Amino acid sequence: MMRVATDWLGVYREQVNALNVYPVPDGDTGTNMHLTLQSVRRELDTCDESSMASVARAISYGALLGARGNSGVILSQLLKGFAETVRGVGAVDAATLAAAFRAAQKAGYGAVMKPVEGTILTVARGVADGACGPRERETVDAVLEQALFEGQRLLDQTPEMLPALKQAGVIDSGGQGYLYVVQGMLAALRGEALPEAPEITGYAGEQFETEEFGYCTEFLMSEATKPIEEIRDLVTPFGDSLLVVGAEGYVKGHIHTNEPDALLATVGRYGRMLKTKVEDMSEQHTEILGMAGAAARAEDEVPPSGLVAVASGYGLVKLFRSLGARIVSGGQTANPSVQDIVDAVRSVSAEKVLILPNNKNVLMAAEKAMELMEGRAVVVPTRTLGQGIGAALAFQPDSDAGSLREAMVEAAGRVTTFEVTRASRSTNITTGEGKTLEITEGDVIGLKDDELVQSGGTPEDSVLHMLNRSYEGQEVITVFGGPQRTPDSLEALAERVRHAFPLAEVEVHPGGPDLYDYLVTLE
Repeated sequence: MMRVATDWLGVYREQVNALNVYPVPDGDTGTNMHLTLQSVRRELDTCDESSMASVARAISYGALLGARGNSGVILSQLLKGFAETVRGVGAVDAATLAAAFRAAQKAGYGAVMKPVEGTILTVARGVADGACGPRERETVDAVLEQALFEGQRLLDQTPEMLPALKQAGVIDSGGQGYLYVVQGMLAALRGEALPEAPEITGYAGEQFETEEFGYCTEFLMSEATKPIEEIRDLVTPFGDSLLVVGAEGYVKGHIHTNEPDALLATVGRYGRMLKTKVEDMSEQHTEILGMAGAAARAEDEVPPSGLVAVASGYGLVKLFRSLGARIVSGGQTANPSVQDIVDAVRSVSAEKVLILPNNKNVLMAAEKAMELMEGRAVVVPTRTLGQGIGAALAFQPDSDAGSLREAMVEAAGRVTTFEVTRASRSTNITTGEGKTLEITEGDVIGLKDDELVQSGGTPEDSVLHMLNRSYEGQEVITVFGGPQRTPDSLEALAERVRHAFPLAEVEVHPGGPDLYDYLVTLE
């Protein structure tokens, strides 16, 4: 049921995206809910399917780890409540299923500090009411049928509950997504084939004027030293649309804020930050407008070349977007799928699209996506984010993709990339220079163009060490601070770099990639 529900929602993902206007019209509700379910499916693929406890844990754990955006985090809590109810039973009958939907509703409402009616929460309540109401037959099918009927009834009423929905003339996107999940569960029981994806003719969010919505900021943390309630209190002053939830020893947070750096630095003091995501919502809205207008453009207005880049870290994402790239979220330890890249290529209005994988582990997926696009895409084989930046700086949408690829490959080759992160295990490694490094788990390590060259000391010492060994009069040094580096530490490093290399132009930006203290480019 969960696997088919994932594919069922995938069919309607863009339709749900097109409905998205609340809490902000960033056009990604369907995508975020689908990514959350895909994470559940990955956990199901490795769990003991003969054990209900194992299946329930896979649902709860997978949903939390994969939760994306406001809608994805709420969906993860609905699934958590559902899973906790079925965890202890040998088989799910009608009564258990009804109780699971009720528990899902309660978990969803409990996760939101200020629940708003007219949203996915309202539809979850309708689904639970339908599931738990009187039924002609005490069967699982009947529970799902009545859940869908009552859920749809409340979904149809959401425009009367939320002015933003009524203004746009749409039903709630998150609520529609949740109903597609329930539809998929019923389709699995009945053995129904997946439907055809509906044609999207417009996006509801396109009628809203662009404004500074701020940053949609998310984090996933383990080994928290404070209870979830205290972490929620810590982040509350930073903004709104706040969700801080937990399961299986992890804490997941989502908030709309204008201070992502300070928020992540504050939270990072109380646990091990595993993953962060910061999206500029005004940039997302601009992309919606571009997607909405793509179909209406005349063929002679389509530029020769478009650009897709794989990146994480909001500072890097913002830079790539400013250079004309459509973003695929991902990178080290979070590689995007071939389908993610294909979808991004298809969304770009251009004769041919150049793809920047920006990671050696993403290169194969990018090349496969290029094959599937049958001549409409070409890969620039960037293996680091630094190379990707160099290549993107050479991108010109009015140039032919064939000659442009050569120029971008050449530009990428002129950039040296340094990455500072932490060792995930203890080991001894011999560098390319023949030097043996004894590394303990948690040590600072430095990589030059993806090759380990340094260990020990502070992250700032690592940056200076690698620059000192590599600087040969290059003009520009660019430093991106990772999610756990404070603005003060970033500026202090910048001063050390300027003092050491007075002839170079030093640029400093927050919003570096996840899991890294610093990303530095030399060009």
